[in-house]
Amino acid sequence: MKTYLIIAGMALVTFSIRYLMFAAAHRFTFPDWFEELLSFVPPAVLAAMILPSVLIPRGTEVVFGLGSPHLIGAGVSFLVGLKTRNLLAVIITGMTVFWLWIWLWPLLENLW
Repeated sequence: MKTYLIIAGMALVTFSIRYLMFAAAHRFTFPDWFEELLSFVPPAVLAAMILPSVLIPRGTEVVFGLGSPHLIGAGVSFLVGLKTRNLLAVIITGMTVFWLWIWLWPLLENLW
């Protein structure tokens, strides 16, 4: 029973904090320069979440080179995203290049 009370209390605190922000949001406005700065937050957060998994896929060392399917897939996806601005194309391209590179790289490496 004590666990349920703790969970309910945490939910109440979390909901209250978020609800108060939404309830008070219409009472003030940010300056234009600050709103422009806020537009950079989502790309920055996304980059902070993606880059470690691309550059440190095993979690222990940085893998930077042609042998990294994570890096190749992310690079090609980035270029497709710049060109098309289509999220579905980016996801499909990234996964396709990633899996193809896993399959092709050992064959290409043996040729060199």
